[in-house]
Amino acid sequence: MKRRLFSTALALSAVASSFPACAQTSERPYVPSTPSSRIGSLMQISVVDRGSGAELPIYRHRGEYWVAGRPGARYAIRARNAMGERIMAVMSVDGVNVVTGETAGVGQNGYVFGARERSDITGWRKSDSQIAAFEFAAAGNSYASRTGRPDDVGVIGVAMFRERMPEPPPAPVTPFPRRDEYGGYGPERERRSESSSYQGDARAKAGAADNAAPAAAAESSGSLARQSAPSPSLGTAHGRRETSYVGRTTFERAQSSPDEVVRIRYDSRENLVAAGVIPVPPPPRWPRPAGPSPFPGSDPGYVPDPPSRY
Repeated sequence: MKRRLFSTALALSAVASSFPACAQTSERPYVPSTPSSRIGSLMQISVVDRGSGAELPIYRHRGEYWVAGRPGARYAIRARNAMGERIMAVMSVDGVNVVTGETAGVGQNGYVFGARERSDITGWRKSDSQIAAFEFAAAGNSYASRTGRPDDVGVIGVAMFRERMPEPPPAPVTPFPRRDEYGGYGPERERRSESSSYQGDARAKAGAADNAAPAAAAESSGSLARQSAPSPSLGTAHGRRETSYVGRTTFERAQSSPDEVVRIRYDSRENLVAAGVIPVPPPPRWPRPAGPSPFPGSDPGYVPDPPSRY
């Protein structure tokens, strides 16, 4: 009897040790790619579900970024200034400026973020103290559609601008050296004059390099090409009024074109799955056969007692 129990224990151990070997097959298990939740370099932009407080996953598909919204859910655009300077963000939802309500353009008003500042933009700006909440809704009920602008429903945009820095004060003017009694300047004064001239040339070259940097950045960033796409099924409604205070400030842009543009499209999860934006796990390799299955359950254990007949 002891020998029989001992043999059974060995069999169980052998079965248990065989599981890791099965996991180490040549075929890799399906592991879905982990989407990011923030994009952008000057500012990190994300979309927040206000009900749960979680940042929605951002899926990259064919060069575009997508988030999945739920009809009736309120959301916010979260912006984090990643720079040690002020940044201006002109924000649009469905092609409408979220501050002014105009058909969005990069030259319009926006929000100014201090160095390393983070803030949630929760709705359409109604006044210095109120907003109308962003709320996912059917495209026909979106604010853009209700105001006669349905062509760009389903997109969130943020155009970022750096601030023009004040120009440094001009270099002090070196006084003209006085003549000595022999009508000359002397070797020491000549050397000082040459040194001042050299420093002036260095400052001029440095200034030219500084002025060339923003121009090179503008040329490399380019403008965001507008792509035509069918109207998605989800838009942003003009939700309920909420208290939200904002102040006013002045901001001079370093250049007229944005230093960076972030574009995030959105739709319902069902539509994004159907379009292939959100990946789904593949079907099992061995599908369930028709009719009865020899292994319908997967819970480990032992054979339980049958129910009583009476």
